[in-house]
Amino acid sequence: MDFITEKLILIALFILIIHSIETLAYAVRLSGARVKLIASALSLFNVMVMVSRLANMMQQPFTGNLIDKAPEQNTLELVEAQFRFIIGASTVGTAIGILLLPTFISVFSRAIIHLSEERGSVPSLIKRIFSFFYIKQGLTHFSLPKFSYLKNTKIKDIPIRLFLVNVVITAIYTIGVLSALYSALLSPSSGYTSAMASGLINGIATILLVIFIDPKISVMADDVVNQRGDYQQLKNISIMMVASRLLGTLLAQLLFIPGAHYIAWFSKLILNF
Repeated sequence: MDFITEKLILIALFILIIHSIETLAYAVRLSGARVKLIASALSLFNVMVMVSRLANMMQQPFTGNLIDKAPEQNTLELVEAQFRFIIGASTVGTAIGILLLPTFISVFSRAIIHLSEERGSVPSLIKRIFSFFYIKQGLTHFSLPKFSYLKNTKIKDIPIRLFLVNVVITAIYTIGVLSALYSALLSPSSGYTSAMASGLINGIATILLVIFIDPKISVMADDVVNQRGDYQQLKNISIMMVASRLLGTLLAQLLFIPGAHYIAWFSKLILNF
């Protein structure tokens, strides 16, 4: 466990928070459908996504610094262990998000209503959310997931293709930066090219998420509001989606090294172009 440092723990906390926020983002649509304010819910969803993306950008220089500070001997083994620790933090963060999902569905429902009352003023909403009274009220709504949430759920009703696509996208997003940085160690001659590939990889993962995942869940939320769909089914599918995120972070452990080798190969190809 010599590879664990204070800097690594700080980065892991960043990653934990990022994946917790992105998992809890699924609660926003559920809350919007619950209070029938989808547009306000999407506005709050965008704020959460922006916060998670900003946090992800903030941790990247610190993650790159792990390579700069790594000793010349056993560099690959040390960095691999540290990066796998970071990937593990994403799994823990996703699990925490799943545990907090019922609580945040209730809290976000009230936040969406308050956002509507504040006429769309996010600063006013933030001021209200972080008030002592609101935090005290929020604690009273704390609850853990129950098996009753999955009542009436049938395997045939679960969108298997959507589930698997989300697993893969989550895995790619989780290792995008880490595999790109590690590939710079595998191929020092094209190190800068490899490191710059991280933005492209995460960008592609984000585009795939926007194209294949977000519209499906949003349409289902609209159907619930327009009384064409069932709220319980939306909740069940949302839970399946956060479960697929958890599996995606586990798959990331398997794809981390192969992904780094692929980026290294692709970077050499660009270098020789």
